[in-house]
Amino acid sequence: MTPREIIAARSTPLEPKPTGVEPRLPEIDGIKAVLFDVYGTLFVSGSGDVGTAAAASKGDAVLDAFAAVGLPRSGDGDAVAATLIEEIKKRQAEIRGRGTPYPEIEIVGVWARAFVTLGLEDPGRDVLARLATEYECRVNPVWPMPGCRELLRGLHARRLPLGIVSNAQFFTEDLFEALLDADRPSLGFEPDLEVFSYKTEEAKPGEELYRRAADTLAARGLTPAETLYVGNDMLNDVTPAAAVGFKTVLFAGDERSLRMREGDERIIGVAPDAIATDLRQIINLLKPER
Repeated sequence: MTPREIIAARSTPLEPKPTGVEPRLPEIDGIKAVLFDVYGTLFVSGSGDVGTAAAASKGDAVLDAFAAVGLPRSGDGDAVAATLIEEIKKRQAEIRGRGTPYPEIEIVGVWARAFVTLGLEDPGRDVLARLATEYECRVNPVWPMPGCRELLRGLHARRLPLGIVSNAQFFTEDLFEALLDADRPSLGFEPDLEVFSYKTEEAKPGEELYRRAADTLAARGLTPAETLYVGNDMLNDVTPAAAVGFKTVLFAGDERSLRMREGDERIIGVAPDAIATDLRQIINLLKPER
């Protein structure tokens, strides 16, 4: 199976858990583009984040993933998972050494490094990509957030350019077609407005991902103040997006992934322009053009 087929086959419905947060939904004028986080925002995330970032050692998940792609299901799964985590840390340190404060790894390459460390024969990039996807589906199950389809359809109908700024891996791009039965362009997402961390090797809460999106928008004649960013994390999403000048919505729709970051000095003085607890509320935030 392809990674997209793996996601479709392994995914089952997940419901968000209530947060108890009260929505704050002022009308926001002048928005001409909307950008989104993925995990915990457009998709319910079992771990609350992309699994390579959030999951602890999952030995059984490793062994099951090996078996699913036809690799021998033998050895100590916890040891394999621990080696993977250690290789992630090593690769992050290498990238950090180049002056990147919030490094991101490319997970297929890290799996290849883990195989070398474990003394396993490299099965090739295709198998490793499927292995990474099988593992991710087990440690971080995902499902479309309630209202996701309706929100995207509503924004697309208004002809608003849509984009993504997300900590992500290659399989993140497959979530939409696998679970929403539509590719990203048909949902309204525009390729030049998609910024995925694994491609840049820089992660949130760094501002670089947001600045890349802002530069693309500027080339279209759109300012940050005309752009709305929606995410579930005060540190990773709201703070850097606001620093770039975007209007922001904190999505507080799932207890698993909501990150208020209370007490974190890095968010002092930062407040979202709105708080939504259901994605469909975002449509009504935006003042229609007359």
